[in-house]
Amino acid sequence: MILFKNDVELNVDGNDPRGFQEVKGSPEIDLIVEVQRKLQEAEQSPAIAKLNADFQVAVQAKNEAKILEIQQAYRSEIKKTQDEVAAKLSSAPASLGVINMLMSGNVLDRDEYAATYITVAEKLKKEWPNYDHAKEFVSMVDKMKATAIGQPAPEIALPDPSGKVVKLSSLRGKYVLVDFWAKWCGPCRRENPNVVRAYKAYNSKGFTVYGVSLDRSKDEWVQAIAEDGLTWTHVSDLKYFQSEAAQLYNITAIPFCVLVDPKGIIVAKNLRGKALDDKLAEIFDKKTN
Repeated sequence: MILFKNDVELNVDGNDPRGFQEVKGSPEIDLIVEVQRKLQEAEQSPAIAKLNADFQVAVQAKNEAKILEIQQAYRSEIKKTQDEVAAKLSSAPASLGVINMLMSGNVLDRDEYAATYITVAEKLKKEWPNYDHAKEFVSMVDKMKATAIGQPAPEIALPDPSGKVVKLSSLRGKYVLVDFWAKWCGPCRRENPNVVRAYKAYNSKGFTVYGVSLDRSKDEWVQAIAEDGLTWTHVSDLKYFQSEAAQLYNITAIPFCVLVDPKGIIVAKNLRGKALDDKLAEIFDKKTN
């Protein structure tokens, strides 16, 4: 429940096993309910239902190409509703409801909809400059902007397995995938073969990888590099999520990556699997043409 500038009526039924609750008179709650309804309706639409059915068929047939095609169609379909939600939150007045939804990260992707986050943050700075919740949101967005697409990639200078400090900027002149990972991270290890494939395909054309490990143990870090055949530059201060680089890039989960262009500018984020292949093909095909 959000109580702010309005009288609110709250009805609950503790005897209802489903936990009935109803809030009346709160514009913030009304906005949250509307957004949740829009997103739920999108997920339950006939178009999405068909895609889900087709996806199950493709999985059973082990048709990888069809699976990727359906996943892309799903994202495109859901994005229509997410775009509507982004426009609504961008135009809404300063609101605890907007702050809560955007800070949760479950309503809009922070990278894809960075413009919405920035618009709301600018509004809060003007209208609620001294409000703690607003200042917390603005601080979060300021950290986001530091690694937003179009911004210079923050410098990283950490030791490689031999102890030599290697700067990210030392790879300037190439497209660099700054890849945050760790031996203990299952999704990272499953993604590594995709990165290896991309590295082998494009390294000779001007692409490389700068791996930043969030491991705690040097032995385990080095072991994973060898096991997965990761033949590019690796660095780590072995401080887990307290790593200087993780703090600088506001890392809260891995795998996480940013693609940096030859001038050191971030041009893409969180490219995995086919998305990485497609982006590199787009870049290097364009250069060839």
